[in-house]
Amino acid sequence: FCFLHGFDAEEDLVGNLANMSTNERIKAIQKMPETMRKKREIRDKVLKEITKPSRPRGTQASCCTQCLQGAALSFRRFGNTLSEYFHLLRIWHGSLKIIGAEFGTSVLSYFVFLKWLLNFNLFSFLINFGFLTIPQFLAAEPNNLSFTGLELFTGAGYFQQTVLYYGFYTNATISKIENGLSYNMQLAYIFTVGVYFVICFLILLFSMAKFFYRNFINPQAFSGNASKLLCTWDFNITNEKAVKLKQKNLLTQIKENLTEVNKEVLNFSVKERFLRIAIHLFAWLASLGTAVAACTGVYFLSINNLELFMKGHRNDLESQAAMLVLPVVASLLNTLIPFFFSWLGHLERFQTPGQLIYVTISRIIILKMSVVGILCYYWLNIVATSESQCWETLVGQDIYRLVLVDFIFCLLGSFFGEFLRRIIGTTIFVSLGMPEFDIGRNVLDLIYAQTLTWVGILFSPLLPGIQMIALLIVFFVKKVSLMRNCQPPRQVWRTAQMMTSFMFLLFCPSFLGVLCATGVTVWRLKPSEGCGPFRGLSSMYAAVSEWVQTLERHTTSKWVVWIYHNLITNKLFFFVLSTIVLIVIYLYWQIIQGRKTMTKRLREQLIN
Repeated sequence: FCFLHGFDAEEDLVGNLANMSTNERIKAIQKMPETMRKKREIRDKVLKEITKPSRPRGTQASCCTQCLQGAALSFRRFGNTLSEYFHLLRIWHGSLKIIGAEFGTSVLSYFVFLKWLLNFNLFSFLINFGFLTIPQFLAAEPNNLSFTGLELFTGAGYFQQTVLYYGFYTNATISKIENGLSYNMQLAYIFTVGVYFVICFLILLFSMAKFFYRNFINPQAFSGNASKLLCTWDFNITNEKAVKLKQKNLLTQIKENLTEVNKEVLNFSVKERFLRIAIHLFAWLASLGTAVAACTGVYFLSINNLELFMKGHRNDLESQAAMLVLPVVASLLNTLIPFFFSWLGHLERFQTPGQLIYVTISRIIILKMSVVGILCYYWLNIVATSESQCWETLVGQDIYRLVLVDFIFCLLGSFFGEFLRRIIGTTIFVSLGMPEFDIGRNVLDLIYAQTLTWVGILFSPLLPGIQMIALLIVFFVKKVSLMRNCQPPRQVWRTAQMMTSFMFLLFCPSFLGVLCATGVTVWRLKPSEGCGPFRGLSSMYAAVSEWVQTLERHTTSKWVVWIYHNLITNKLFFFVLSTIVLIVIYLYWQIIQGRKTMTKRLREQLIN
């Protein structure tokens, strides 16, 4: 549009837009070289023009047509207003812009990952609450235990007889109306958890693919650095604060690109190489030895805590409060040892900050996943075979305490690791200066907490809701601590593949390890006799087998029985399916290799 700033020209423009279809009109307004405020004014004038009772449109619309058009317009206006309010409710949108402008994409990637986990846990909570908790409320018996407040830390006592834990859920078929619809809690429990993990698998897979495409394959990543300097300014920005924020963001991006272009390759002598290899070897031996020692301590402490609990009164809050020792020690190790790993990384003197972060992440992931593995072995092989009346609830309480104490230590880590470090570096030892934000340690804290949530979702269905609240608090605490206590990275660098790496670590070993532990629980372990929806069964999966046996007596459900026997329990089917998947993966791998070669040649042509 060649838009003239005159009244007649504006009337013509509004008339032309009013005669367009809805999609054409939206696209035309979006393409106008005007500010957002001006575009909204034009949109409102067009909507008023459309709603006029008489307008030369070729034919006179009927009364019914006008009513329908008015109703559609009202719904459209309501939708636009609602979308604007939802945009205002995205509380982290402005925060992420500020963080990216001040600290670069490396620190921003942590907060983007935290936001992704927050949305993910919201989805998990809604699934469990809708399909498990709400039906259980209909069949729940009154809780006769008293609430003292200590339950918030121990997860025991009053909470034991609530929907928070597996043991409270009934094994009966819920039906409030005689001869009406019924709700089988056994099938609902196992299918909800099973479908939830399938959806998690697909979400993680598609998220990894999306970030991989965005950071490795997307052709916009190869548009050149000149366009970053000359063609990225958004002329719709008129607010002074937004202009300064955009300038800072562009400055940080240009610094990151220049750092990548001007990367130097250092040549070391034979003696220096030997010394560096020796330092790296020492650092890895020290980190692995520390991880083994931590896992050994956690294992023996968990055994002693179980004996202490079994000897005491099972409903006594004091004896259960003594079990806080295990989560406190485990969280203390997971908080302090990563500081030691960070010190080892600085001792090794890597050439780029990226190498330091990835090596530190590797060491921390070995520590945290080893601790989780030891705890899973303790829960599934020792607690599950103990004399506890409801071992599933006991495991759920353990995981609740671990998640809660880990959250508290995460907040304490921000206080001692960043706030006190800033005080010391700016007042006592001025040469130290303000600390930098430790990306590796903070990201692995999130992955560790999410792993515990996945492990505990079978034993405590509402755990994603607790984790969601914790992540929301962590987001704002970390943001405030970052802005007040930390300085931007001394070496600016671009982290295009950082989110892809985070998603991969969340998928493997975290999610795949949880799938293994859940599979052992569902197929191998015998449920408790006196609690939970699977009481009296040989395994949780036996509920599905019994359901299929009942379906065999109904002719209308023969297709479900056929799928179960010929697909789900058929090993040959999974072998053929795995073969097909591997062939498809190989074909896509070849396509990606071909696209990489083509992209390389196109970049060379662009340079020429």
